[in-house]
Amino acid sequence: MNTVLELISEKLKSAFTACGYEEKYGTAAVSNRPDLCQYQCNGALAAAKQYHKAPIAIAGEIAEKLAGDGFFSKVEAVNPGFLNLNISNKALAEYLNQMAKSENLGFEPANTGKTAIVDYGGANVAKPLHVGHLRPAIIGESVKRLLDFDGYKTIGDAHLGDWGTPIGLIFTEMQVRFPDLVYWDENYTGEYPKDCPVSLKELEEIYPFASAKSKEDEEYRAKARQAVFELQNGRRGYMALWKKIMEISKADLKRNYDNLNVHFELWYGESDADPYIVPMIEDLKKKGIAKISEGALVVDVKEESDNKEMPPCMLLKSDGAVGYDSTDLATIVQRQKDFSPSKIIYVVDKRQGLHFEQVFRAARKAGIVGDDTELFFLGNGTMNGKDGKPFKTRDGGVMRLEFLVRDISDKVLEKMADRDMEEEEAQEISRMVGLAALKYGDLSNQATKDYIFDIDRFTSFEGNTGPYILYTMVRIKSILEKLASAEGTSIDKIRNDVTFGNFKMGRTAREYGASEVDLMLSLTGFSESIHKAADECAPHKICAFVYDLADKFNSFYHDNKIVTQEDVNVRNEWVCLIVDVLTALEICMDLLAIKVPDRM
Repeated sequence: MNTVLELISEKLKSAFTACGYEEKYGTAAVSNRPDLCQYQCNGALAAAKQYHKAPIAIAGEIAEKLAGDGFFSKVEAVNPGFLNLNISNKALAEYLNQMAKSENLGFEPANTGKTAIVDYGGANVAKPLHVGHLRPAIIGESVKRLLDFDGYKTIGDAHLGDWGTPIGLIFTEMQVRFPDLVYWDENYTGEYPKDCPVSLKELEEIYPFASAKSKEDEEYRAKARQAVFELQNGRRGYMALWKKIMEISKADLKRNYDNLNVHFELWYGESDADPYIVPMIEDLKKKGIAKISEGALVVDVKEESDNKEMPPCMLLKSDGAVGYDSTDLATIVQRQKDFSPSKIIYVVDKRQGLHFEQVFRAARKAGIVGDDTELFFLGNGTMNGKDGKPFKTRDGGVMRLEFLVRDISDKVLEKMADRDMEEEEAQEISRMVGLAALKYGDLSNQATKDYIFDIDRFTSFEGNTGPYILYTMVRIKSILEKLASAEGTSIDKIRNDVTFGNFKMGRTAREYGASEVDLMLSLTGFSESIHKAADECAPHKICAFVYDLADKFNSFYHDNKIVTQEDVNVRNEWVCLIVDVLTALEICMDLLAIKVPDRM
């Protein structure tokens, strides 16, 4: 169904054309001065230049044309040429009736039949998830869910770092510590051990040690590079050990991502793109796109419009090694072959922006993707501490993600100490609320911007926070429980039976309280908000809608005694309203991948 803004814009366009002006000027927007009006149109200001007329005169004509339309309770032309609009309570109730009777509150997917791949996660095997992995994981999961809701067939790819330098460093250090392992024997032809020779805990200690050592020891670093080369060329023992390490690493990564309510359809890594690299490079050579520059094989991706330096996309380094440019380019080849996506979205640290611009340009220049495939880089900012620097532990180290989740859950548990519930339930709920606090605190910020992690603010039960939204939803559930108990029925039956068809259209404007109208208007923005968030890959727009709706509900709740309302018709209307408010909040929180407890 059309959004309210679309309905108003249609009426404005008809009025503009009826008055002799182009319809393009008849576009409505939510008012930025809600104290003056609900919606506004600034088209008369733009039309004045084309038609050489005073904007207030044009606005006056449009206002007069719309004056008799019962959809509006106010149409007002205001200097210098604004149109201020309010819709009538009858029109508002009719619109909410239609929303209530429609699937997903009237939201209509705009991209059915298309495929989108969301590349997020980006973890390295044999290393624990740390706070730097938080943003791409939860932003990517939300973007994937938004696109799925908007009609796309969505595929989330973890795109693991499983094939490069970290593995070479691990192998090199393992040969020092465990020199007798059969994996190092090039002449061995038997079966390799069933279990991985090292534990995940050992791997998590080995890699940082090896990484630090390689920075000081050139010979050690060269051995690591050679190990990567031999692995990528199929050395049997190295391949067997790599697979064992992959097994235990993937299992741990899945466990941690599952705990975040982040789920991937594909667990591909850089290794999965490896078979495509050589054929891709040969193809680029034949096309004359790949050329030697300073000993390296590159694709020139400079464009005349560039106003800053644009380095070439490097296919092979001067020593013949393959880098990230080739791997990411080959991954696009693989995705085109397997899925033919309409859109590929990369949710990655924004500092990788130049790299992906090089890869995207090379992909288009080589014809790997056509104009019908969108390559979208969604660079995320950094989660910083209160000092404004990337978030660290107290001793200056990088915090493991599971420890951050534990700390914020403990903080919520501390704030819920006065709740009357068993310890086990309190632990479970505090974890759900803690995750909501963490994820909402992140997602409510624009993805590309840095933000300050403030555990006290994020876990507050007041203001624009995850706990505040959850508490609002639990409050609505509590109201419905009381009504169900009083009427000897169930919440599910109430939710299934009620529609806005119970609205009595004859109520006058004075009988609608201001907070009631505000809540109704906020609810009508449901579809508009989701479409914008999906189009722009912007979960923070969902958060903005959710907070506004929750805040409007709480104002309405404080102004009205819903359960004890004696007028049955009015109470039924309010029940219809809060049921759909809860439905909207539930859908949106699921789009943010945030779970909601039944009580708090």
